[in-house]
Amino acid sequence: MGEVNSYEELRRKQVEENKRKLEEFGLHHLSAAVREASAKPKPLKRKAPPRDIADLGPPRRSGRIATLPEQPDYRDNVTLGTVKSQKQKEVKPDHAYAISKAEELQDELGSDHPTFVKPMTQSLSPLYIPVQFSMEHLPDRDTRLALVDEEEEEFRILYRPHSSSFNAGWRDFAEDHELVDGDCLVFQLVKKKLFKVYIFRASSYYDSDNSDDSDN
Repeated sequence: MGEVNSYEELRRKQVEENKRKLEEFGLHHLSAAVREASAKPKPLKRKAPPRDIADLGPPRRSGRIATLPEQPDYRDNVTLGTVKSQKQKEVKPDHAYAISKAEELQDELGSDHPTFVKPMTQSLSPLYIPVQFSMEHLPDRDTRLALVDEEEEEFRILYRPHSSSFNAGWRDFAEDHELVDGDCLVFQLVKKKLFKVYIFRASSYYDSDNSDDSDN
């Protein structure tokens, strides 16, 4: 019996010693704070009210897009007498002269009928025309078109949309009008399948005052 009382006495002293150490370190206060924090409900987050689409205003457009011309330019991306890029060669004076005359006429023709300028190359067939012009103004299937020159003579050609080109019949037109590298043409779509064609010769450069100016 005496041994049991001695054990209980030692156990009681050990428990009191442990409580004293806990109080010294303040651990019981820390535990109470943790329990209190976990017991408090978390505040609910308030959702922002949905914004009305009308309040967002018109979408912003980049300055580059905003300054694009309203009417497309079908001049076949020709730069007169200048180097458009490092890969593009400078246009010869007689070629540039024909192009400038063609573009002057294009401006005079106005916008009642769509037009495009096409300089000639050494290859006579097929004739590739501006893709944008084809997409906007010509049929989306193989079609027979008519070309009428300034003498009102008509030529029938085959237009192929997949390559945006004039094929069968175009060589006959080119050879009949003796087109050569450097000549420049203006095509005016006066009807759905009818082009009026104006020809400007590169050789005209040497018949003009420009030839005399270049020799000085």
